[in-house]
Amino acid sequence: MITKDIEISPPAVAAPAAEEPTGRPRKTRRAWDEAPRWQIYLPLGIYLLFTLIPFYWILLFALRKPGSTSLVPWPMTFEHFEKVWNERSFGTYFENSVYVGIATLVMTTLVALAGGYALARFDFKIKRVFMLALLCSQFVPGALLLVPLFQIFAELQMINSLGSVIIAETVFQLPLSMILISGFIRNVPYSLEEAAWVDGCNRFTAFRVVVLPLLRPGLIAVGSFAFVHSWNHFLFALMFLSNQDKQTIPVGLNSLMSADSVDLGALAAGGIIAALPVVIVFAFIQKWLITGFSAGAVKG
Repeated sequence: MITKDIEISPPAVAAPAAEEPTGRPRKTRRAWDEAPRWQIYLPLGIYLLFTLIPFYWILLFALRKPGSTSLVPWPMTFEHFEKVWNERSFGTYFENSVYVGIATLVMTTLVALAGGYALARFDFKIKRVFMLALLCSQFVPGALLLVPLFQIFAELQMINSLGSVIIAETVFQLPLSMILISGFIRNVPYSLEEAAWVDGCNRFTAFRVVVLPLLRPGLIAVGSFAFVHSWNHFLFALMFLSNQDKQTIPVGLNSLMSADSVDLGALAAGGIIAALPVVIVFAFIQKWLITGFSAGAVKG
């Protein structure tokens, strides 16, 4: 009987099935995705606490009775507000600050709009040098401008005039405002103006009808910062205004402090009067500010 060797091969091992592509990238977990909630809310709560305590402290001194040491302003009194508004002439300071702020807002916006349009739409030989000069001017502190501006206003007989403060504030804020406005105008397609020219508009009419409505968020952003800066600026008003009926709120707040004593209640009430208009302005225009800075941050 003849026998044959039969080779027995090992059983074939099935290859692992290939994973079908799902078309979606795998989601990677990051370290902060697994962070407990308290690690996020605790720092935010501490920051909020340190932010709100000064506001509560100034309200406490402004609303509680003179001589009181209570940590709760009850019963509330408006005696400090009546004192600073009537006896310390804060009504006059407030009126002067409103006049300076609105005039600075209008002048800065108009001049920056014209200069920003020229920088955005026209090419000239010294354009880059001019832009560099505008940027470098932001490094110059306002104190260095006091002597030349004082001499100029003295020659023009504008010392102790609100016009001197308005001009100084406008000149100080124009460089940054022009740069911002030029960035907003660059985001408006040039083809829109060309289409208006084809329809028979001149350059000014095309700018007024087509470009200007699209610049509303940017103009509000620039104008609001011009107003707030002129409202809070202390140096120019202190140097160019000497009569009490011409002074602004920052100078009036400084007059509440003397070398011997400080009326904390009156100072707190004056601080609230000074801060309230700025808070109201930003509360109403915050949507436009966010839209304006978003439009200026992205190149069209």
